[in-house]
Amino acid sequence: MSKDLYFMKIALKEAFIAFHKNEVPIGAAIIYEDVVIAKAHNLTETFSNITAHAEMLVINLASNYLKNKYIKKCTLYVTLEPCIMCAGALFWSQIGRVVCGANSRRGFLYSGIRLHPKTKFVSGIMKNQCRALIQKFFFFKRIHKHKIR
Repeated sequence: MSKDLYFMKIALKEAFIAFHKNEVPIGAAIIYEDVVIAKAHNLTETFSNITAHAEMLVINLASNYLKNKYIKKCTLYVTLEPCIMCAGALFWSQIGRVVCGANSRRGFLYSGIRLHPKTKFVSGIMKNQCRALIQKFFFFKRIHKHKIR
């Protein structure tokens, strides 16, 4: 199994945790020297905080772990293409690599925003599984209008 697939599965597990908390199911993990140093999922509803995206949470955790605001030698695995806010934080963190599952019409690529010039970007790792979880979440939200357990 490739490293990208292995680490994306960790991010996807985080997204499933978010799903069961009735949060938009996006998960993320940051890897440094082949070790997971941070993982998180969306917690915007839990914290009543629009900035509590999975990416923002793992950037903070990784920076704290490394005791450095720059995480140049790290890779972020995230189940959905980061939004503009998260892309901005990734830009300023100077993260080395971003690996994304599914793309989004609300993502940074669609808006024309760019990551740091030295950041490598890969998309489409486990995209079908990542997309299916998001679609299932919003299907329940819109059609059934009940909480997900």
